[in-house]
Amino acid sequence: MYTPLYIPTPLKPIFSSKSLFFLATPSSSFFFKRMGHLIEEKALGDDHQRGDSLEEKISLFFDEEDEELDRNSEGDWADDEAANNELHDPIERKEFWDSQEALLLEIMERCNSMGAKLREEIGRVVERARETLVCSCSKSNSDECALCLRRRVVDLLCLKGFSASLRTSKWRHTHKFPGGSHEYIEVMASTPGRKKQIPFLIELEFRTEFEMAKACDEYRRLIAQLPKSYIGKSDYLNAILRVVCDAAKRSMKEQKIHMGPWRKRSFMQMKWSGYNDRKQPSKDQPWNKFSLSGITAAVVVK
Repeated sequence: MYTPLYIPTPLKPIFSSKSLFFLATPSSSFFFKRMGHLIEEKALGDDHQRGDSLEEKISLFFDEEDEELDRNSEGDWADDEAANNELHDPIERKEFWDSQEALLLEIMERCNSMGAKLREEIGRVVERARETLVCSCSKSNSDECALCLRRRVVDLLCLKGFSASLRTSKWRHTHKFPGGSHEYIEVMASTPGRKKQIPFLIELEFRTEFEMAKACDEYRRLIAQLPKSYIGKSDYLNAILRVVCDAAKRSMKEQKIHMGPWRKRSFMQMKWSGYNDRKQPSKDQPWNKFSLSGITAAVVVK
C-alpha cells in the first residue's frame, strides 16, 4: 500500500506515488517512473536515509540511460498519430500536467531543505542588493540592470564573509545550438563531515528564463511555482530543468509552435555549467568558516 503524496495548498490535487508509474507520454514516461521512486522514498522511507541518498540518486537519474531520454525528449512527435492523439486526450493531458507539477514541487521541497539557513541568508543579501542597486552600466535599458545587480550581489556577499564570485558559461556555435555565454553567481559552502566544498548556484532571474509568450495555461501555472531567484545545488537545478523543459516542449506541441533550440534542456543546462572566470582568493589570505544551521560557508578573513 502506498502512502499518498499531498500537494501543499493552494494546489488541490492529491496523488499517489504509484500513479506516476503508469504514464505513457513518450517524452516523460521514463522520467516519471524514476522520479516516482524518489517520491515513494519520501512517503515510505526514513528521513535521514532519503536525505543522504537524494544527491546520489538524482545524479544517477540524469546520467543513466541519458541517450534513451534524449531520443524521446528531443524527437518530434508531430508525425506520430498516436502521440498527437495523446496531446489532446483530456485524461492524459490532465495526468501529464498534474504529474509535472507534483514532481516540480517535490524537487523544490528537497532543494529548499538543503542548507535552509544558508539560503535564507543569501536571499536577504539578494533582496538588499535589489533595494540599493544603482546601475553604473551605460548599456542598461532598464531600471534594474542584471549585469550590475549580479556584481552588487557578489560585493555584498563578500562583505558578509561569503566566498562568492561570478561564473561565466561559454559554448560554441554548432549545427544544433547557437553559440553564446551566460553569467551567474557561485557561493562555495561546506557541510559537516565533508572536506570538499559544495558550490551553490545563484541565478537572480531564474523564473524569467522559462517564460514564454504563447504558452498554455498549465505551463504558466507550472513556472509560477518557480522562485524568482534560484539558490541551490546544480543537481536540483538540473532536476528542475528536466521537468520544466519537458513541460515547455509539451506546451509548444499543444500550441503547434516550433520549439527553438534555446528552449531545449541540453541548451539550458549549458547556461549553468561554467568552469572558468572564477576569481579565487590569494594564497596569502587565511580561511575561516562559520556555520549556518548545518551548512558552513567558506569566508576569507581580512
